[in-house]
Amino acid sequence: MTREAEAVSVIFNVPRELFPVEHRYVEVHGARVHYVDEGDGETVLMLHGNPAWCFLYRKIIAGLKSDFRCVALDFPGYGMSDVPAGYGFTPGEHSEVLERFVDQLGLKDLTVMVQDWGGPIGFGLAVRRPELVRRFIIANTFAWPLEGERRIRFFSALMGGPVGRSLTWAFNFVPRFFFWRGFAQPLSTEVFDMYLAPWRERARRRPSVVGPRQLIAASDYLRVVEAGLAQLSDRPALIVWGLRDFTFREAEAARFAKLFPRNKLISYDEASHFLQEDVGDRIAAAFKEWISSSFSSDPCQR
Repeated sequence: MTREAEAVSVIFNVPRELFPVEHRYVEVHGARVHYVDEGDGETVLMLHGNPAWCFLYRKIIAGLKSDFRCVALDFPGYGMSDVPAGYGFTPGEHSEVLERFVDQLGLKDLTVMVQDWGGPIGFGLAVRRPELVRRFIIANTFAWPLEGERRIRFFSALMGGPVGRSLTWAFNFVPRFFFWRGFAQPLSTEVFDMYLAPWRERARRRPSVVGPRQLIAASDYLRVVEAGLAQLSDRPALIVWGLRDFTFREAEAARFAKLFPRNKLISYDEASHFLQEDVGDRIAAAFKEWISSSFSSDPCQR
């Protein structure tokens, strides 16, 4: 089936001037998964976290699609993807869906961009299927257990516990909190509404609360991911980091730099947690420059 034949209608209106893409769906393990697939060339697979969706990558897609194939999906329960029966919205489940999605689309030789929960999800795939991954773009994320950090335990219990669940059901609290704190640059009303659009219906809000709870509950999965990172340490990594993030800080960026010695680290003073929105155009330009310099200087890339 051609990519053109896969395009379908959306479940809520997305103005083309904000996100000029074709919206596509594929059945993956019982879920109708929404994704975008723009451009041609080497594939850049872009993974969102909580409570975002693939709209987060609109600026990076716009900056790369003339030279790369840009693929970004919504995990089940997020964005415009639905949920299979019994789905728990855990990172392990998301990573399994991602693997099936990659296989169904026949994606390979991937540059994988990870951010927030996209890190443990994407690195989980890479640990299981290292042959699929050529390089990484790593942005404000993690790939190890967080149970030893007191502030994370408190945040997880508050946002993922009874208080967070009640406030999110009533007031859409968790998505609103993340989007209030997660951008360093001002957003137009239209753009902010697009980030909140998947969470308008109360019945769809549960995943946004599960995400914070899994910061601690997923510790066993995170230990497996961490244990497998060594086999990926030879992969080149562009590390892009928003310095105004309220969650992941410079220490996490330094840890990734140590894990991936073939790295280039770029920090952005004017970016926060969702740096794809804050400085997405600059990240796209930095990636193209990095690829160009890596290709010319590394004989293994020729």
